[in-house]
Amino acid sequence: MPNIKSAIKRVKKSDANRQHNIMFKSAMRTSIKNFNASIDAKDVEAAKETYLVATKKIDKAATKGLIHKNKASREKSRLTKKLNELTA
Repeated sequence: MPNIKSAIKRVKKSDANRQHNIMFKSAMRTSIKNFNASIDAKDVEAAKETYLVATKKIDKAATKGLIHKNKASREKSRLTKKLNELTA
């Protein structure tokens, strides 16, 4: 445990940031799972809605630096491919 006041503050701040990042990544993963569930159920309307939510969360995570921009692009590409296969 740090003894210096500023170091103590940094530990608290970094822990708060870590908790926030965990929450954000969890929400992103949940939205992707919801999209996959609607794809498995073959519900086109729900898939379109959850697709928009999932891509928005993926973009937001990439903007905040939680995931790499190439990973975000890859995830969105996979989701788009699944949606296009369902609607075709």
